[in-house]
Amino acid sequence: MHCPFCRHPDSRVVDSRTTDDGCSIRRRRQCPDCSRRFTTVETASLMVIKRSGVTEPFSRTKVISGVRKACQGRPVTEDALAQLGQRVEEAVRATGSAELSTHDVGLAILGPLRDLDLVAYLRFASVYQAFDSLEDFEAAVAELREHRSAATAGDGEGAGEGDGGLQVPAPATAAE
Repeated sequence: MHCPFCRHPDSRVVDSRTTDDGCSIRRRRQCPDCSRRFTTVETASLMVIKRSGVTEPFSRTKVISGVRKACQGRPVTEDALAQLGQRVEEAVRATGSAELSTHDVGLAILGPLRDLDLVAYLRFASVYQAFDSLEDFEAAVAELREHRSAATAGDGEGAGEGDGGLQVPAPATAAE
């Protein structure tokens, strides 16, 4: 790693620790030439292949931004959006693939979004599942109703009003 101050081509790692979310490592470095210290952050790269064929790094911020549009006018907090972004990133990283299509990322958003807000889910699904007709919406609503009734009948302990038939365990902070 080049020193950002004097451009010396080497540096020494003084301290390493994982970040709060555990997805990256923060390293404190010192330049052997000018002795100044600087911080670097290391993350495993995950690339997204766009429809145009261009690849770019995965961005949790872009996921949250896209979902925020679907949630406009809905009672969804910024904290809930941040948790959804984290769940989606964990899910796509868990695939073990270094490259994913934007369509795959969109599909990974659907499950957590269904658990968050059903109306926002329908808005988002209409784009990522390419709804063409009213029948597509009707089928999606019927599927949501089936999912919701199966979740409330089958699980009995955690499914309450407004939770959308939560299937994936929520983070500890959301359950409190």
